[in-house]
Amino acid sequence: MRVNVSARHFKASDKLQEFATNEVKRLRKFFDNITDGEVILDWQKGNKTSEIILNVNGTKLTATEASDDFYKSIPKTVDKLESQLRRHKGKLFKR
Repeated sequence: MRVNVSARHFKASDKLQEFATNEVKRLRKFFDNITDGEVILDWQKGNKTSEIILNVNGTKLTATEASDDFYKSIPKTVDKLESQLRRHKGKLFKR
């Protein structure tokens, strides 16, 4: 799975990019057909927002979370995507 990390309004450190990449790759254990992921980190007026977009068999799953720290918002965003992946996987196997 390819993961692209981009930052808006600031320069993300290598440590933060690696953390975001590892968190997104953690989702592979829930569903194998994730082709790629995009992490968008945004920093405006002290509000740090993480948005993750996953491409799963042509379906895009998106989650967003805001916090005062990226190391808090990224795992929360991944947790939201985890529940979306479980629902998506359930829908696929019911057909």
